[in-house]
Amino acid sequence: MTAPFGIKEVREAYMRIQSWIHRTPVITSATLDELAGRKLFFKAENLQKTGSFKARGACNAVFLEKQHNPNSPGVVTHSSGNHGQALAYAAKCAGLPCSVVVPQGTPRVKCDAIQHYGADLVFCQPTPAARRETCGQIAAQTGRAVIHPYDNYSVMAGQGTIALELLEQVPDLDAILVPISGGGMTSGIAVTTHHMQPKCRVFAVEPFGKQLQQCLEKKQRLWPNPPQFLNTVADAIRTQQVGDLTFPILCEFAEPNVFTICDDQMVEGMKLAWERSKMVVEAASGAAVYAAVRCVANVVPDVERVGVILCGGNVDLDTLPWVKPDVSY
Repeated sequence: MTAPFGIKEVREAYMRIQSWIHRTPVITSATLDELAGRKLFFKAENLQKTGSFKARGACNAVFLEKQHNPNSPGVVTHSSGNHGQALAYAAKCAGLPCSVVVPQGTPRVKCDAIQHYGADLVFCQPTPAARRETCGQIAAQTGRAVIHPYDNYSVMAGQGTIALELLEQVPDLDAILVPISGGGMTSGIAVTTHHMQPKCRVFAVEPFGKQLQQCLEKKQRLWPNPPQFLNTVADAIRTQQVGDLTFPILCEFAEPNVFTICDDQMVEGMKLAWERSKMVVEAASGAAVYAAVRCVANVVPDVERVGVILCGGNVDLDTLPWVKPDVSY
């Protein structure tokens, strides 16, 4: 398979967006290396503009929309929060109106940020179908271009710039662990890594219940329909099914072995990052941290140098997952 985008499109995306994003640092920890039994390199996208990697793909897609359609009426998307923040930020940078659809129950910190960037915030029922339908209605009413959070090749190419930076910062990695929801980031990183360092393997890190490995092994979409959200503490990776556009890319360029992490393990990963590296990360990032520290030795014991994507840091400090609510009266 030839991917619909490659290193050329990723490098072009980087040139397009680099003035509007951070070149995020790579963090190391001797303590976490010792626990993992190998060298770990944490790509700190929690320090990215808008607090997550999503700023990369959103900026690339929105700037291309403005380039191709100077009179664009704006953009619209649906999101669990991080892509919504990123699209609102990108639209503000491009001077375009923006609407963001989020499911009811989206963390307040993400909703506040979306509105802070000037976007219209619209709530819908907490189902994938409701998100798509509400987004489609707004697009039909306003003429705004739909920028899908992951099933968009321009978004994927933008996310691929994570690997472009990481493999320049640490050029001899054996593997990269990537938290996965719809698969846009994992696809972008996998395609870019394939071109830059073919021997480096890209592994997805999923929440319990996603069942991605059996789909990748058989190269078939085996998920039950209709699409659903998973019941997980990691609101950024609740989507069970990866995208129609991302799935064939993942089948070709990502490893079929998938790290499956439960909620308690994600929370442990968050705590490890906070306590050992002083990094505030979301539960989705915690999943990657736990996989790197506790699971790599059993799943792929031959890798020695592992990149770990800290995908976001938009944590609602009023509802930390390890703090029990006070029900006393």
